[in-house]
Amino acid sequence: MNALQLNAELYRNLSIIAEDETMFDKVVKYVRKLANKMTNDPTCMTKEEFFRRIDEAEKGPKYRMLPDEDLTTFLRRQGYDL
Repeated sequence: MNALQLNAELYRNLSIIAEDETMFDKVVKYVRKLANKMTNDPTCMTKEEFFRRIDEAEKGPKYRMLPDEDLTTFLRRQGYDL
């Protein structure tokens, strides 16, 4: 099958699946994962993956900048050598 035939087949099947919102959501999530593998883009993620990462981050240590502190000073105070 050439690229044009594959494209037509994909859109034909998507038009069938699009009638079922749950199935269409699954297709979109899977395509997003495939695209992420192709681009190695860490920002490409599903909504569920995003909120899971937020939940994990909230369990970790908390940091606060002092009111008159700039970013460089804050990072140095955290132990980063800039």
